[in-house]
This record gives sequence, C-alpha cells and structure tokens, in this order.
Amino acid sequence: MRYSSWLLKICLGMIAFLAMGVNAAERPTKPNVVLILTDDLGWQDVKCYDIDEPSPYETPNIDQLAQEGVKFWQAYSPAPTCAPSRGAILAGKHPARLQRTHVVGGAPPIPHNEKGWTVVAPWYSGRLPLKEVIIPEALKANGYTSGHVGKWHIAINHHAFPQPKDHGFDFTRSDRGVANRMKPHRLTGFATDNSDDIYRLDKNGFPRDQNTVDALEFLEQSKDKPFFLYYATWLVHSPIHTRSEQLLKKYCDKLKIAYPVNPKGHMLEGQRNPYYCAMVEQLDYYVGQVIDYLDRTDDPRWPGHKLVENTYIIFTSDNGGMEAHPGEIITDNYPLDKGKINAKEGGIRVPLIIKGPGISAGQESQVMVNGIDFYPTILSWTGTICPKQQKLDGADLSSLLSQNPQDRNLVRTADGKVRNSMMHHFPNSASMHSTLRIGDYKLIRNFKPMPQPLELYRLYKDGDQRVDIEEMKNLAGAMPEKAQQMDKQLQERLESMKASFPYLNPYCNAPLPHKVNVCKALEHGQKGSQVWLKYAERGNKVVRADLLYTTNGGHRYEEWFRAEAEIEGENTVKASLPKGTTHYLFNLVDQYQFLVSYPRMGSMNEYKRGNYSTKAFSVE
Repeated sequence: MRYSSWLLKICLGMIAFLAMGVNAAERPTKPNVVLILTDDLGWQDVKCYDIDEPSPYETPNIDQLAQEGVKFWQAYSPAPTCAPSRGAILAGKHPARLQRTHVVGGAPPIPHNEKGWTVVAPWYSGRLPLKEVIIPEALKANGYTSGHVGKWHIAINHHAFPQPKDHGFDFTRSDRGVANRMKPHRLTGFATDNSDDIYRLDKNGFPRDQNTVDALEFLEQSKDKPFFLYYATWLVHSPIHTRSEQLLKKYCDKLKIAYPVNPKGHMLEGQRNPYYCAMVEQLDYYVGQVIDYLDRTDDPRWPGHKLVENTYIIFTSDNGGMEAHPGEIITDNYPLDKGKINAKEGGIRVPLIIKGPGISAGQESQVMVNGIDFYPTILSWTGTICPKQQKLDGADLSSLLSQNPQDRNLVRTADGKVRNSMMHHFPNSASMHSTLRIGDYKLIRNFKPMPQPLELYRLYKDGDQRVDIEEMKNLAGAMPEKAQQMDKQLQERLESMKASFPYLNPYCNAPLPHKVNVCKALEHGQKGSQVWLKYAERGNKVVRADLLYTTNGGHRYEEWFRAEAEIEGENTVKASLPKGTTHYLFNLVDQYQFLVSYPRMGSMNEYKRGNYSTKAFSVE
C-alpha cells in the first residue's frame, strides 16, 4: 500500500511537471492570419465608427473586435470598387500599376454612349495575371496552407480563369450563402426551422450561411498547421435583402417604419433601409462565428492555448458603402461625401480593425493606412521572404501595430522615408478622376472637361483634428500654387506606375477643342501574324498606337488584351498578332488624347455579354 501510494505520487508529480512544460511551450514562430474582407461595407456602417449621427445598425461582434485590437479612423481601400481593391490587396500593388482600375475589365476602350460621353475609360485588365505572386503563393513557400471562401472577382467573371487555386490557394469555396437572390422577390423565401431548409435558422434565430460554414470548415481542417484564411464575404453587396424575417421586422420597428408590402425599391434617405440594416447585423453575426471559433478552439501547435492567441485578424471592406442604386437608397456614408464608384472619401474610406499577438487592445489610430499595406505586414508577421519579382507598393504596419498605433512616423516606404501620402486612380465610370492626399490636404483631378479640373480640400489639421472630411470647401481657387504642385506630384506618381489615362471621345456631340482635327483611318491589312493600318493626319499628331486583341472571340468570357503597336513613316501602324488571336482592332491616340478606334466600335450599350468581336476584325 505504501509502495503504491508512493508510486502514485511520483506519477502525479510527473504529470504535473509535464503539464507545466506543455503550458510553458513557446508560441509557434509562424502565426496564423485571417483576412476578413467584407463587400461594400461603409465606414459609417459599423456601430463603433459612429460620429455625428448615431447609426441604427447593430454590430456587437465587430465592435468587440475593435475593443480587442486597433481601430483605424483613416483607413483606405486601394480603389472605390471591388475587383481592383481585391487584386491590389492580394498582390500588394496599386491598381494603377496592375492596370486593374475598375470592375470586370478586359474590354476595348469604348464610350458608354458614343454621342453623350466626352471621355472614354482606358483599357484595363480583366484578370490578375499569374505572374503576380499573391499572398497565399508567398506564404506557401514558408509552409503555410491557405484557404479562400466567398467572393473572388480576380478574373473577368467569378468563374473565369484564373481561379483561387491557380493563384496558390489550397482550399476554395465560393457559395453565396444568404446572399443568393430571394425568389420570386425579397419578401418571400425567408429562412425557417425546417430541417430541409438550406438556410435553416440556428438557435439564435440567424439563417445558416454556407459561406461562413465553408470558412469554419477550412479552419477546422487547417488548425494543426500555420494557415492563412481569406474570408471574402458576399455581404453586404446587392441584392439588398435579408433571409431573416425576424431581423427585417426588428429594424422596421426600430426605424419606426411600416413593414413593407411592396418588395420593390426603398427611398427613405439616410441609414433607414431595414433590409440593409438586417444585412449588416447578419454580417456581424457571421464574422462573430469565425472569431468565436478561434476563441474557443485549442491550438494543436501550442497546447494549453487557443487558436486566437496566435492568430492575426484583419477586418476591413473592399470599398466605401454603396449609397444607392436605381430605385433604392441603401445607406449613407455621411459625413463623408459620395460612396462606392467614386474616389471622394465616402467611396474609399473603410473600416479597418486589426488584432493579434503583440498588439495591445482597445487602441485607436488616426494614421493613414491602405489595404495594399496588408501584404508586407503579413510577410513581416509570418517571417516570409518577399518574392523577388513582387514589387510591393504598400508599407509594413507591423511596427506601428506593436509599438504605437498613434505614431505615423512608424509607417515607412521601401526607401525608409515616412509615408505621409495616399493616391487613388479611378479613370472609370461616371467619376473619371484621380486623387492624391498629402498630409492634411487632398487633391482631386477630374479628367472630364469641366470648369474646375482640380479640387483641393483640407481634411484635417495636424493629421487628426477634423477640418473638412466632408470635402465641401474647395480650396483650389484660393490655393492655386498648392493645387498645381500636388497635381504635378500626382502626375509623376502615375507615370512612374505606367498608369493608363482616359481618352477624349471625338464622336461625342460636345464641342471639344481640336475635335475636328483628329486623324482618319484609311485602310488596314493582314498577312500571317502581321497587321498594319494606314491613316491620314488632319491637324492632330498621332503619338501612340495600340493593338487590342482577343484569343477567345465570341466566348462567354470574351477577354481583350492590349499591346503597343509601332508607328512607322508614311502614317502607318504595324503590329504582330499574338499567338491564338481570333479578333483585333487598332487604337490611335493623338497629342490631345483623342482616341480613334478602327474599326469604329460605337457604344458599350450596343453589345450583349461583352461580345465586342462582332465589330472587330477577324483573323484570316
């Protein structure tokens, strides 16, 4: 008995000693990273960002995340629309450098309306090419497994090449979950308690979201190794609806408006759309599910600890809030001006919260940061070497986050200088402008012919004292030298990135200077892979020529590419057709930036499914 008792004590002591050793084990050197990229979530759509007027949206899980990490007040998306922001974040490069400045892309430059539009957006790529080594590919070389769930939008279409696995993701799922359109309209098809309902309500009354289920599946499969999760929510993008009838009723009551009987439209101004309110709260709930998994799940690589203790979480949005679409007011980015599809503050300022090892809780920052900063920051966190061919435009935020999130001197460019500026290039859609913020001032250059091509605003004083974040007081007239100086710097930066600029439309009805002197295309020919075009100058000198071509003319995902053509003597342009070309056309650009297309392509609204090959030249 004495021997047994002594042996038992020895065994218990050894177990206790081993347990102490396990708990004292060092943190794994390769932390996990979860990037939560929401869709169209505005700066004022998250409750903890309330300023001026309180928001009705309830986001307790995101608010709690902010209390556990750093909340940025001056965070920007790389672009005011989805596709360019996503590509820029994953590649760590500015949309202007990537030649991906707007959604879809891969089309010849054609005016939306040939007679009504004075300006034509330049060609921009429909895809993020495989030569770009994006975050999961860089991390793979360091032993990481990577998962993508939700929205992709890195190709000309959600299902076109390249897909996530082509760009290095080990796991990918794209189910839209609760974002799938409700049929026949948004007052039908609410989630139920029925066991066969794919949106079945859970114990808390929220619909099941397959997108979130997929994220949790990846985490469960990958928890025993260092992982990177790119959780790209479909919420809160249109269609504006909710599968939770309970939430819709809740916000109707909260907003003191009648429960809708007509599913079409909603025209109450401000943040008074009950469908959208419910969408925001649903998004918050699903984000909470992912964070809760990390909070309660044991870390197999670090016994005695939870996954969250060795995981960095980045929460942000791809662009500012979409304030409205035809027939419906969605949300309001006030006090910021404009919204998605515009590079004014409402279209590019986004919520950003970062939490993780070594980052003190409950902090707020007025430092200017951008989504392109995530790539170098993640490399730093994970000890991953930057791929040689990947020239990154962002800055490493790791020192800022771990040392002092209020010290803007900790954000430095690749040459070691303190970064105090932010550029956006959006020569697209109805906006057609580029912006440059340096310190407290922001310049907007308008590419459309107008009385005031330059706008200048003072957003802050000393970086954090609010002055005119509304962008209501244009100082360009009062401070012309500063406006011109900033415009010169903007041009230098755009040229250094080989950015593409919009063209003037010679076929529009507006009386533009020099329009009558544009060149005239005369004839063209093809012999094998060689093509040429002859033209006559009528006053304006042709300074550039491009070959636009496609290798899949007539395909559902018809995609066009651009190659510079050679201007030779006697007003002749020559080019070589890339292998596999099915259709092509020429673009001539003159000294005043007028674009002449041959053949003449007309208006965007003349084409169905982007089938531009119907008017282009066919390869013989």
